[in-house]
Amino acid sequence: MSRPAHHRSAARRGRDRRARVLPAHQGTRHATGRHTVAVVGGGIAGLAAATALAERGVAVTLYEREPYLGGRAGGWPTRLRDGTTVTMSRGFHAFFRQYYNLRGLLRRTDPALARLAGLPDYPLLHADGLRDSFRRVPRTPPWSALGFAALSPSFRMRDLPAMDPVRALPLLDVRVPDVYRRLDDISAYDFLEAIRFPAQARHLAFEVFSRSFFADPRQLSAAEMALMFHIYFLGSAEGLLFDVPRSAYPAALWEPLAGYLERHGAEVRTSSPVEHVEPADGGGFDVAGGRDEHRYDAVVLALDATGLRSLAARSQRLGDPAWRRRVARLRPAPPFLVTRLWLDRPVAPDRPGFLGTSGFGGLDNISVLDRWEDEAAIWAARTGGSVVELHAYAVDPRAARTAEQRHLVEQLHRVYPETRAATVVDARHEWREDCPLFPVGGYADRPTVHTSDPGLLVAGDCVRTDLPVALMERAATTGFLAANALLKRWGVRGQALWTVPDRGRGAVLRKAAEWASR
Repeated sequence: MSRPAHHRSAARRGRDRRARVLPAHQGTRHATGRHTVAVVGGGIAGLAAATALAERGVAVTLYEREPYLGGRAGGWPTRLRDGTTVTMSRGFHAFFRQYYNLRGLLRRTDPALARLAGLPDYPLLHADGLRDSFRRVPRTPPWSALGFAALSPSFRMRDLPAMDPVRALPLLDVRVPDVYRRLDDISAYDFLEAIRFPAQARHLAFEVFSRSFFADPRQLSAAEMALMFHIYFLGSAEGLLFDVPRSAYPAALWEPLAGYLERHGAEVRTSSPVEHVEPADGGGFDVAGGRDEHRYDAVVLALDATGLRSLAARSQRLGDPAWRRRVARLRPAPPFLVTRLWLDRPVAPDRPGFLGTSGFGGLDNISVLDRWEDEAAIWAARTGGSVVELHAYAVDPRAARTAEQRHLVEQLHRVYPETRAATVVDARHEWREDCPLFPVGGYADRPTVHTSDPGLLVAGDCVRTDLPVALMERAATTGFLAANALLKRWGVRGQALWTVPDRGRGAVLRKAAEWASR
């Protein structure tokens, strides 16, 4: 059966013809009556939920604790020592072409995604001199994997016979939630050990996939790593190249979306922390923030793991005991550091906009922001300098922070020697510890979108969903799923969603993986 025309056009927004559509449930196009919803959290998940609801006539109030929107992809103004006001953020984010639902959210105010720019490569540098690239790798599986193996210096033909192909077969047919039944009880590190993954290529799996979760591979569930392989490499034809915003996050993404929400009748409240949420007598919920308390028909909690746990602890009557215990067990990933340097001279012109690194102490990647972000480019052109950002994921919580900051800059000098002679005009060091941790054996214990109360929904990248999505796309998808649950309850048509294929791409490989799992 052919897809409706609007589904066919939506599919063409990505190149993978096997991308999966989850059609919207049917109903009226616009809410009748005046349903009210409080969305607590103005990150990607909360913005997605608020958008889908407000577009359909639901009265939405969006509460955000910070003075800015976007959550971990947000930004705020800061003044440099030279007097320049610039936007600081919590670091680089890659907007992959597989992020169908996040990109659909951004298309509300940027239909052609003109505010995003594609980076030409995603190079990876190891301290032993090996350098990998995804620029010339085919995008369609299995040619993507075969092409990468042929082009990569990290994979040597003499290493391949030592691998255990039977144990590696689950990577070729990842399905959710089945992948968690197979691999959630083993760490990413131990899984690669078991299949005897070539030692020289380990940094690809750890730096590209595992450490994207801000976690040590020994702590991360192998199921999450396998899902990442599927989403970005073995199951999708969108490839591993990605887009980045041409401007700072607020200007490029969230300020336009805030205006869009307000034009659809939503109230956007930044700098508005929610103190507690309680079921109201007679139905609905009382949401208290500051001196104000308002009643709503429903609530979407779109918070990070730490925020959700804290709010649930302050809201003693919210949810049932099982849900409260599950939320109380949520834990964040280890701390991470983002260091941004404004230098008085440029880095070498052949330096890529983004470089993944391995073996350089705690340094995980280097971004040269003036390669793509207009604000950084203007500052660099005016001063003759450059704006460089460094990331360190999964830092030991016991580490001395000042020493870690200094060490990160020392590693920059090692990777880009020309920066040794540069004077630091100004610097910002952002330490955070609020990314979700996906530990070994933790899948079954994560909160889901639905709770025991049909008026209480949960969204965010820490939320469990039986769809092949991760990171920012999981946040957007669960936000839309939360909105859809409420819209369905009220008889209003929902939001169609897209994901990468929900299984391996080759029938023969799927059969082999099925055999191996017996």
